[in-house]
Amino acid sequence: MYTKCGSIDDAFRVLMNMPTRDVVAWSAMIMGLVKCGLGEKALELFNKMKLEGIEPNSVTFVSVLNACASVVNLREGRCIHAELTQCGYIPDVYLGSSLVDMYSKCHSIEDACQVFNNIRTKNVCAWNSMIGGYVKCEHAAKALDLFLQMQRDHQEPSSITFVAAINACASLGVLEDGRHIHKLVLQSRLESNIFIGSSLVDMYAKCGSISDACRVFNNMPQQHIISWSSMIAGYVKCGQAEKALKLFQQMYCEQLEPNNITFVSVFNACASLEALEEGRHAHAQMTIGRCCAETFVVRNSLIDMYAKCGSIEDACRIFNMMTKRDVVSWSAMIVGYARDNRAQKSLDLFRQMQREQVEPDSFTFVGVLSACSSLGALEEGKLVHTHVIGCRLEKDKFVGCALIDMFAKCGSIYDARKVFSNMPTRTVMLCNAMIVGYAVHGCGKDVLKLLEEMCLEDVALDHTTFVGVLSACGHAGLLDEGQYYLEAISPLYGILATVEHYSCMVDLLGRSGCLTDAHQMIKSMPCLPTGSVWMALLGACRLHGNLKLGEAAAERVIEVDPGNASGYVLLSNIYAAAGKWDLKARVQQMRIQRQAYKPPGKTWIEVNKVVHSFVANDQEHPQINEIWAELKRLSVLMKQAGYTPDMRFVLHDVDDDEGEFSLWHHSEKLAIAFGIISTPTGAPLRIWKNLRVCGDCHTAIKFISEIVGRSMVVRDANRFHHFSDGICSCRDYW
Repeated sequence: MYTKCGSIDDAFRVLMNMPTRDVVAWSAMIMGLVKCGLGEKALELFNKMKLEGIEPNSVTFVSVLNACASVVNLREGRCIHAELTQCGYIPDVYLGSSLVDMYSKCHSIEDACQVFNNIRTKNVCAWNSMIGGYVKCEHAAKALDLFLQMQRDHQEPSSITFVAAINACASLGVLEDGRHIHKLVLQSRLESNIFIGSSLVDMYAKCGSISDACRVFNNMPQQHIISWSSMIAGYVKCGQAEKALKLFQQMYCEQLEPNNITFVSVFNACASLEALEEGRHAHAQMTIGRCCAETFVVRNSLIDMYAKCGSIEDACRIFNMMTKRDVVSWSAMIVGYARDNRAQKSLDLFRQMQREQVEPDSFTFVGVLSACSSLGALEEGKLVHTHVIGCRLEKDKFVGCALIDMFAKCGSIYDARKVFSNMPTRTVMLCNAMIVGYAVHGCGKDVLKLLEEMCLEDVALDHTTFVGVLSACGHAGLLDEGQYYLEAISPLYGILATVEHYSCMVDLLGRSGCLTDAHQMIKSMPCLPTGSVWMALLGACRLHGNLKLGEAAAERVIEVDPGNASGYVLLSNIYAAAGKWDLKARVQQMRIQRQAYKPPGKTWIEVNKVVHSFVANDQEHPQINEIWAELKRLSVLMKQAGYTPDMRFVLHDVDDDEGEFSLWHHSEKLAIAFGIISTPTGAPLRIWKNLRVCGDCHTAIKFISEIVGRSMVVRDANRFHHFSDGICSCRDYW
């Protein structure tokens, strides 16, 4: 009575005050401890009972096996199994079911299966333990096979059986099998069972049939918190986070108290929508709720939600409050910093995680590789790759994509291709990552070859595939091929051409000098052109000096997105190149009035694992005098080799001497000069810039690469340039 009422201390006092304690009393106490979630204490009491010379019976053994299952103590469970055998117990259906359950929960499914097969007469409890065990150990297909065998043996399933079988269908995403089991539920007249109904909602949502999930939910005679939570989670899984939040509010209106599972789903919904205020409101509701506490899982979901909503400070506060952190906590924070453009913080936290000996998972590596990509930190990325191999995660498709992306963005397309070639299977996600990598390096022909291979291998192409293909054609100047794929995307590949595809094509036409055709394409697009489409045309007008069309394109860019500084900047640069300084000043004034923030141009270079940043006419770097001296030396050699400063890229109304001085102190030239004086002779240099590299710098770097005999990789906002012996990989087409 005391244990069932939750008063363990009273129960224990009664037990200890008994003049004689037989096996029944000990077993009742052990069973009570297990039911109250005190498995470790139950095992301690079991050992104390044996020390007092009391022989356990079958009820005792069932209870201690349940204790082992609850605390996932496989070693103790095996000892108890051995003791059963020594005592001459032949596992009956109840002991056998407990053994199966214990081994399953301790992740030893082979032992569970062996015990199950040795049970001579199996009842529904035994079947449930084995089917549930397969589901717990992620052997969902075997769980369904056993469910079918159970039917062939004419064993009537219970509600527990159906829940396990439905969960197996959810894990496998097999909708038709799920529907078949749903029919069996209806035939068994168990559709009103709350647990079955909630499992059906979850299964239909995970199988992508949210309409079936809604129908089950709405037809439930009594909607419990479990079913509400399942439906909210279902909406989130199916990408309908707005409906999830709406249902959550409806739940509150009906005065139902959410539980931790509900809040985890709500926080996930807020994360997917980047709805910070709704997330904070839900957090406040949970804090004042009677039934919820900030458990491990809840705090992890809170970290993830705040990070994805851009409030990294809130995420950090919760992370720092946690006395114990698992890999999920660390990973959510590492990914959060990477998303918030705090790549260095992400790497620092990863190192701290290693110092605390927390084993990273695939999610951790995706986050830290993203940070390496943002920093262009190739050497750091290679170290992380080594760690990935040590954790045997190099074949994971998500880690593989992150590695390909990292190597491509850090300038090593060779390493990206090597990772891609070593993947066991080529999924569309992996192929798309490789296509995008090739595209930014100007490897258009490689992209088209990979596209052919994807078709031959029956890899399902998608929208992103052709964004990458058309982008690659744009960077490589493959005009005919780009036009072919845009026209073929719908009739030949069955994919609807979107505004992103048209934007790539406008960019390709513009780069090729076909400005009239690009403008005509915008006017004839089947979808409404966005700011990015007009930006593509405006960038081409800047490249080719078309003032009239540039003004028209800029007007549309500013109309669509008045807060975006890029439109104002490109138009003012067009005016500057044309010498129309009064118009340039007017555009700049308009940008300032509309508070369109323009990020300053910056260039970074990594030397000896330290990242150095430069801005135009930088005065702050500790070696700035040596850098200027190197630039002066290079300028003499370059002019002797035929270099002439391109005054079109002087963006201020100054005389030629001042203009040339400003060109020589662009951030990319400063970074390269620093790299030359800070690294061994002949060592390759890698720099990256947050804006498009200017035409004069592009010409200058070609001369520098030949004079100093070094290869140089430059990553700008659009693509990579590989300079060597006075030649750039882009062939002056970018």
